[in-house]
Amino acid sequence: MKTIADTLGVARSNLAVQANTGVPVRRRGHPAKPEAELLAEIKQTIADQPTYGYRRVHALIRRRRQQQGGGAVNVKRVYRIMKVHGLLLERHTGTGEERRHDGRVAVDRPNTRWCSDGFEISCDNGERVRIAFTLDCCDREAISWVATTGGINSGDVRDLMIESVERRFGLVIPGSSPGRPPLPIEWLSDNGSPYTARETRALAREIGLMPCTTPIESPQSNGMAEAFVKTLKRDYARVKPRPDAASVLRQLDGWFEHYNTIHPHKALGYRSPREFRKQLVKETTEDAVGAGRRPHDSPMSADAIGSSPSAARSAETQSVWLDASAAVDQP
Repeated sequence: MKTIADTLGVARSNLAVQANTGVPVRRRGHPAKPEAELLAEIKQTIADQPTYGYRRVHALIRRRRQQQGGGAVNVKRVYRIMKVHGLLLERHTGTGEERRHDGRVAVDRPNTRWCSDGFEISCDNGERVRIAFTLDCCDREAISWVATTGGINSGDVRDLMIESVERRFGLVIPGSSPGRPPLPIEWLSDNGSPYTARETRALAREIGLMPCTTPIESPQSNGMAEAFVKTLKRDYARVKPRPDAASVLRQLDGWFEHYNTIHPHKALGYRSPREFRKQLVKETTEDAVGAGRRPHDSPMSADAIGSSPSAARSAETQSVWLDASAAVDQP
């Protein structure tokens, strides 16, 4: 057989296969699954959100199937199908210069640090809608927002502060404990005049917020807010109709609600902000219940057992300050 293969100039394995053509070739691995159903789900997802890549598409399909009791789907399979059918997004090739930023904007607990910023959306008729928002630096939820066709002023920012606190802690009554955060919350913003106004900073302290501003010409120090602006413009404003300011204002509620409840976030394990927040509350509750049921002979350290709640809160507050960005300027 080897002499014949060398004479013909072909591989010996090829001759062996041709000699056994009557024997069916057994396919290795699992049989290929039908793709029609998954392809339809992918097309339906990107029809609603054409700016989503394969990871976010997979996250939405996985979430939908979990809610409906369907089978799991692998992210690699979603990638392969989208690649075969030309549904992948083009790779980002931008090589813009990045400014150094050594601080950490994200925090590990909700209601520890909120960030805020403003941006504008241009309409087809030349009108502009200006928006300011509050974002939790842990769960990434857009807590509240204000919008106007004019300029954002200090009064708008004060309204934004009050509404944000009320959404998380109830009705704000200046000078009283109801409606105030149990611990002061850092309010991170740039140095725009609406944020640095004396009345704005005074109100912030009165309702339990600590105003913090970033260094001059350092947008990375408020990078989470900058990233949210990019997301809202890319995934919502640029793919939705914007004939005039009135139409944009009517759509803003839906855009923010979709972001909070559906939009998969990479830093949250491709869960939406409220999905992540719900899971975080559930885990915290389970830990609290477990701690309450811990037997007296549990092998805990004497220091942990003897620590008081006030000391724990002081340690927590100190850790928050140590975690704050080194570039943040305290008032």
